[in-house]
Amino acid sequence: MQAQVIYDFSAEPGNNELTVREGETVTVLNQNVGGGWIEAQNARGESGLVPEDYLQVSVCLCSLRITHHNNVCDGAAVTHLFCCNSLRICKVKSNPMLFVTSGGWETQGYTHKMFVNAVVFVMLYLFVFFLYNVLVCACEGDDDDGEWDEEWDDARSTGGYGETTGEEEGEAMGDVGPVWLYPQSPLDCVVADPKKGSKMYGLKSYIEYQVTPNTTNRPVNHRYKHFDWLYERLLEKFGSAIPIPSLPDKQVTGRFEEEFIKMRMERLQGWLCRMCRHPVVSNSDVFQLFLTYRDEKEWKTGKRRAEKDECVGPMVFSTIDPEAPELDIIEVEQKCELFSRFTKEMDDGVKDLLNVGNIHWKRCTGPLRKEYQKIGKAFQNLSSVFNTSGYTGEATLTDALTAAGKTYEEISQIVAEQPRKDLHFLMETNNEYKGLLGCFPDTIGVHKAAIEKVREGDKMVAAGKITTQDKVTMAKRTSIMCYSLQAEMNHFHSNRIYDYNRVMQLYLEEQIRFYETVRGVRERERGFYETVRGVFFSLVRLLRS
Repeated sequence: MQAQVIYDFSAEPGNNELTVREGETVTVLNQNVGGGWIEAQNARGESGLVPEDYLQVSVCLCSLRITHHNNVCDGAAVTHLFCCNSLRICKVKSNPMLFVTSGGWETQGYTHKMFVNAVVFVMLYLFVFFLYNVLVCACEGDDDDGEWDEEWDDARSTGGYGETTGEEEGEAMGDVGPVWLYPQSPLDCVVADPKKGSKMYGLKSYIEYQVTPNTTNRPVNHRYKHFDWLYERLLEKFGSAIPIPSLPDKQVTGRFEEEFIKMRMERLQGWLCRMCRHPVVSNSDVFQLFLTYRDEKEWKTGKRRAEKDECVGPMVFSTIDPEAPELDIIEVEQKCELFSRFTKEMDDGVKDLLNVGNIHWKRCTGPLRKEYQKIGKAFQNLSSVFNTSGYTGEATLTDALTAAGKTYEEISQIVAEQPRKDLHFLMETNNEYKGLLGCFPDTIGVHKAAIEKVREGDKMVAAGKITTQDKVTMAKRTSIMCYSLQAEMNHFHSNRIYDYNRVMQLYLEEQIRFYETVRGVRERERGFYETVRGVFFSLVRLLRS
């Protein structure tokens, strides 16, 4: 069975999908996969899943040319082409006024009985196929298995957020200047319980995480691509005003390994918590939908609304009401320049710490660990040599040497495991800030461009490009953007101080535990030599007597 590709489709690695291009002809291998997919094979022999609505599958069961012999249709021929294509009959040409006279069928080599049989066969086939799809939809809950990007039905508009929410983001003047209005009860969430799932009869596998917000304590399930969808929506909506850090990188291979799943879950937790701590982002409808949707209907409706939101990009500033006088543009520009230099220097410092940390981690798990193992092995070899002397008074010493060797081997293991206990959290925090700091140049660039436009206001008025009122309006909007930038700068600094206080406290506590553990191991080793020392002094006293 052949099919024509009507849209380009790019396969996602690891999901058993097939990349196809518009106009390409593919062979249908399995049309009953379900969930809106068809298994197909291209001309190069590659096979995989392709969205059903991206293909035009046609299997002609019969082609009937009906010629009318009266003047009602002016002798025109009406051709009906019955073809099997998922759930529909495609009519190439139709005419509602159809008159068939006796002998009309026979002149084209068909009999009335053959026509009836063909129609019955087509209708029976379509009924069975329709019933099958109804049953499949019922079994799957008539949804897209949580696949937001695999929904191929027509996305009729359900209204945009910009028209329905009526939300306004508030600002206030704090001790450090403009700040966002923070909620009395901070939003928080937990990402946990990763589980492997599959669909398309096991052809596609994925990991699903349980996300539980503290506002409802009711878990919702999300895949990585759902987080990716949320990131794209937040970036589109708030990217001009608020830095939205990127998600942890995608990975093609090893996606189902336990260590990778644990690492990804931890990083998704960090990203989501950072979004929860931002009062503007966490209060947005799209973010609340992600955390609190109740059923598939609400999920799909909310998704469509978010994708049709018109209040995105620079338009988001229209929802901000600082309720304060306009700011001094020169003062704002100076603060902006200072903050820009700070973030650039901090970015360099963060990258340097990440580089040093990675080197130290590799040294602890590699050369340093081997050095301790070599020392331990050397002590044990020396103990083995001493045992061959045949001298009866050195058993305690050789036991102590053997114990020292084993102690150093134990220390080598402690050293190798230590980075996961202390350096890991420091590195993860710096990785988060590396991504966050990389967003600020674009955000600051938007404000610099707005300030530059205000400066050109007089020239534009003189040239007749804008009116004086337009200039006043432009200055007011730029002032709102300046309030927003300063609120974001203060939000960043307060979070930075909190995060680094917390992570450095944890790092130093783990370092103290590390040295206490090593000290305890060496104290145990020292006990063997105290025994040797006691034996030695007893021997000396015996000789003197």
